[in-house]
Amino acid sequence: MTFNDFNLNTRILDAVNALGYEIPTPIQAQSIPPAVEGRDILGCAQTGTGKTCAFALPILNALAKDIPQKGEKRKLRALILTPTRELAVQIDESFDKYGKFLPLKTGLVMGGVSEVSQIKSMKAGVDILTATPGRFIDLVWKGHIDPTHIDLFVLDEADRMLDMGFLPDVRRVVEFIPKKRQTLFFSATMPDEIKKLTDSLLSNPVHVAVAPVSSTAERIDQWVMLTDKAQKPDLMIWSLSQLPKNSATLVFTRTKHGADRLSDKLKKAGIRCRAIHGDKSQNARQDALDTFKQGKCHVLVATDIAARGIDIDTVTYVFNYDLPNEPETYVHRIGRTGRAGRDGVAVSLCDIDEKKYLEDIEKLIKKSIPIEENHPHPMTVFTTAPKKKPTPRRRK
Repeated sequence: MTFNDFNLNTRILDAVNALGYEIPTPIQAQSIPPAVEGRDILGCAQTGTGKTCAFALPILNALAKDIPQKGEKRKLRALILTPTRELAVQIDESFDKYGKFLPLKTGLVMGGVSEVSQIKSMKAGVDILTATPGRFIDLVWKGHIDPTHIDLFVLDEADRMLDMGFLPDVRRVVEFIPKKRQTLFFSATMPDEIKKLTDSLLSNPVHVAVAPVSSTAERIDQWVMLTDKAQKPDLMIWSLSQLPKNSATLVFTRTKHGADRLSDKLKKAGIRCRAIHGDKSQNARQDALDTFKQGKCHVLVATDIAARGIDIDTVTYVFNYDLPNEPETYVHRIGRTGRAGRDGVAVSLCDIDEKKYLEDIEKLIKKSIPIEENHPHPMTVFTTAPKKKPTPRRRK
């Protein structure tokens, strides 16, 4: 099967061919045909499976059938709702690439930056809008967005919407848009709250499930280095020094403060890196991401939420500086490498207090992760630190 088999507009196929796409991924092969026919889609697919293309091409194909005439005011017809700003930016960029030969206009609405330019673009008219929930609701209430003509709706990363507490906003957005519409719904996992949401949003959907959350890409080489918490910075610096020059590397920390602290230590060691997390302004986050994409720095230190929208095919190495306490998060993290058919490497630094997290990860992915013992900072602490008991308050 090729993209030519999907009955797409020739100008979309020209853009796809220009990008070098030949064989669709499983999520694309299963989602695009029914979506082109106008069916609702319920897709369970983790990041890195090609789902942006899976919903972008059918949307562009539908809009290409009714392109506004010259001088005719554009009506917002397609809305893509996504949880993070970084992901919103990348989805918007993808629509521009896939629709480069179509006379359609895209728009981007998200928090963390000035709304002035966003209001200006909405006033000029857009066909396709990618948005985060809060800013979309705000601009609808202020009268800058008319949602009454939306007949194509995408909810992407629904489980992350749940994690970030956005489900009430999602339901509010749904109240704004017409009930008669086509909905494409994607989530890496399907907890009960998400299942309830799908029941209320979708009409007789086509179910598509690929790359379940327990799976890790076959082309990703995984291993663990056991060490002590105090030795992690030195081990991280040593590990980066062993990589091929200019390797695009993503390093995950558990906290925002941890990301900044590690980034500072790496810089002092002469390693060009940037940190990205939720406490930084949107402009700072986008600047760090652009710097990394352009190869001006080769190491990006990130927290999970900030990294959710990072979709960069050239990332070869992923390091878990801190192992996540949720095993599914491990799968999402290492899925940032080994993309687009490339090989990837995922390395985890594990101290004694994280051994339980490692066991949970191995249980989820149903295999043991090899331990690399050939490094200069081996584990020396083999007992977990006792939990501190809270100090009782004295009565005055």
